[in-house]
Parts: sequence; structure tokens; C-alpha cells
Amino acid sequence: MTDLISDPCDLRPDTPWSATRWAWTSEDALVDHTSKPRLCAAALLPFRDRQPDWDGFAASIDWMQRSADHYGVELVTVLNADTGYIFDLDDAMYAEVLRRFRGFFPERRFVAGITARGAENDTAFKAERYRSLLDIVQEHENCEVMIMTSRWLNSLSAEPRRDAYYEIAEWLIRPGIVHALEPAFVPWATPYEPWLLWQLALHPKFTGGKVSTLDEPHFLYWSSMCRDLKLDFAPHSGDDFGLATAIKLGLPLLIGAAVSGAPLICAAKDMWLADGAPGKRFPAGVAGGFDTRVYKVFEALQSLEDQVFRLDHRMSASPYKHSTAHVLHALGILQSPEAHPACRDLRGEGEASRMAEALRRPLRMAEKLGIRF
Repeated sequence: MTDLISDPCDLRPDTPWSATRWAWTSEDALVDHTSKPRLCAAALLPFRDRQPDWDGFAASIDWMQRSADHYGVELVTVLNADTGYIFDLDDAMYAEVLRRFRGFFPERRFVAGITARGAENDTAFKAERYRSLLDIVQEHENCEVMIMTSRWLNSLSAEPRRDAYYEIAEWLIRPGIVHALEPAFVPWATPYEPWLLWQLALHPKFTGGKVSTLDEPHFLYWSSMCRDLKLDFAPHSGDDFGLATAIKLGLPLLIGAAVSGAPLICAAKDMWLADGAPGKRFPAGVAGGFDTRVYKVFEALQSLEDQVFRLDHRMSASPYKHSTAHVLHALGILQSPEAHPACRDLRGEGEASRMAEALRRPLRMAEKLGIRF
């Protein structure tokens, strides 16, 4: 039997997850029926007549917040990430989104995504490319910064990549969240190997990280390592194709799926808690204290998001933003299902009908359980 690494001091920059015990821990071993962590919901920036629909922007966030409040879930809005068209925003519009959010919701916490600006002709990583957006975010209080991956940052091997994150962190005066992807989301992306995750988790300015994967369960790896080593670092699942896992593990979600499925997500987070757990809003009130209908809520929620985030002919889920706009339009929250006028990741004709079909099972489940959509 192969000996697996369990001491982080034995990790090397090139150690694969498969050589560690954290890659071989089952989800069942990590299940938590007592914790009710936050939901970081990536806000859609909606459009109408090719202009930002600010009323719709506020309405969609308020819709998510009302579900969170009803079920006692801490909701943190994520602004200017992929769901908010960060790659199609100039700096002025990027700043305007934050300003509008603060105008609508003066006291609410937000996470803002930042990425490299002006790196199109670069031939190597330059940390200062992250500075312009970082400075815009840090003009605000009560916020966090998500350092989104970028091509040249991701091109670095483990040690220089760590050093690059640390260099960006020198400018942080707000809590930082690091961000990892698999190639299934962006062709050049590579998720963190165990040494790099450990090194980032040790940095006092990084309070957590988001990971989105399709082909390998990196969120489980992160969860197992952080829990085993008692790291002061919160793994946030960004996997819209595996929403139940983070809820089952008692860990945060940082997802675009919340803007189309917030009522079911918030209900599931409360239903998953055992009666008597801190933060439990609606006890099952039966022997055993657990509402097994949550498994059907998971299924209904995932059936919706699998359609919203379905892969296109390029094997990309990027057009999910357009599908999300159609969902919110169908629910009467937005007046138009338009995407950003510069966005090229669009769904084809018939998307309104397809999203109406995708909503049937979730809405049926919500009606049966008294979940307000």
C-alpha cells in the first residue's frame, strides 16, 4: 500500500494531490450537519436596450437577499466577477457597479472580482496589472477582494505563482480570496496543487479561496486539507455543477447559480442542518431531527443549474450569463433577458422556452415545500 503525505512539510511544489491523503477522503467523512456558512452570490449585471438595467440589478440582488433572510443565511453579493461581465467592463463601468451597489445597499458586504488589466501584449506576469481594479475596490469599506486567475499568473510554476500572489497581497487592505479553475472553464487554467494551496492558505491576508472544477474534485481536496490541518482559510466552492457538496460539508459557496436558484439554495442550507444546530431557522420537529426532503431539493436545484450552465459546442459554460438573464426574466425580476452588448458568449434562439422548461421542476418542488420563489 502506498504511503500518502499527511504532513504539509513533506509537500514539494510539484507534489500531485494523488500523493496526499487529502485526495482520498470521501465526502461522507467530511459531512457537517451543524455549520451554516455564508452564500456568496455572484450578481448578474442585467441589460435593457443595450444599457445597464440598474433597477433590475437591485431587484435581482434584493430577490436573493429576501430568500437568505427568510432562511437565516448570510448572503454576500459578489460583484464584477464573470457573472457581472468583468471581462467586458471598462474601469469606469467597473467602478460604477460598485457605486450603484453601495447606493442601493449601503450596509451590505460585497466581494469584488479583480483581474489583470492591459496584459494583452505582455510576455510575462506583471503584478501591477491587478492594481487598477484593486484600487477601485479598496475605496470601499466592508468588502473583500477576489483575485481572479489570469493567463500570465496561471502560466507560472508553483513557487513563482505563490510569489506573484504574495506580491499582489502587498497592496491588499481588505481581505483577499484567491481563485482557481480547471481547463474545462478556461483552456489555460490549472488548479492549485497541494503545496501551492498550503502556501496561499498560510498568508494572513488570504482568508479563503474559490475553486471551480469539472473533471477532478478539487473542492474535496481543499476541504480535506484545510480541515485536517486546521488552516485559517475557508474553501469556497465555485462549482455550479455540484452545488450540494459545499452545503453537505458545511462550507461556503461562491457561485453564479444563486442568482437563478437562491430560494432553493437557501432552503437547502437550512434543511441540511440538524435540529438544534446553531442558525437552524425551520426545525424538522421530528424524531431524528432531519428533513430528508432536502435530497430532492438538491436534485431539483441541480436540474435547473445543469441547464443554465450547460456546455456549448465549444465545451464552454460561459453563456450561462445569458441563460441566467432568461431565468430572471421568466420569474418577472428583469424586464429584459439581454446580455452585455459586447458579450460574445450567447445562447441561441429558443433559450426563453428552454429556461421555462428548466424551471418547471424547481418551481414544482418549491411549491410543494412552501419555498418562496
